Amino acid sequence: MTEAKEISVAKAVAKQVRIAPRKVRVVVDLIRGKEVGEAIAILRHTQRGASPIVEKVLNSAIANAEHNYEMDPDNLIVSEVYVDEGVTLKRFRPRAQGRASKINKRTSHITVIVSEKKEG
Repeated sequence: MTEAKEISVAKAVAKQVRIAPRKVRVVVDLIRGKEVGEAIAILRHTQRGASPIVEKVLNSAIANAEHNYEMDPDNLIVSEVYVDEGVTLKRFRPRAQGRASKINKRTSHITVIVSEKKEG
């Protein structure tokens, strides 16, 4: 009888980040499925405003895996990473002829889930 090894995961979430979700999704698509060391290297060399924030959430997920679940940080991969839309701050800007136009300042919820590599 084969014994099914339980795959443990650790996650970190950053909520109400003041960057539009579509801008963050460009960055998180680069690291999905990568090893954590490679993912951090990619984020450090990506010139996008969301890169430092995603890196911070990734480091938090690694720390959670290490301290809460006693996983080896060298053996982790970014199994899931996704961005959800947060609350939209609505602002108004004056326009010509007494009109006003709406400006949506969008926020994001960034979730990073890391898991151990499957052996074999």
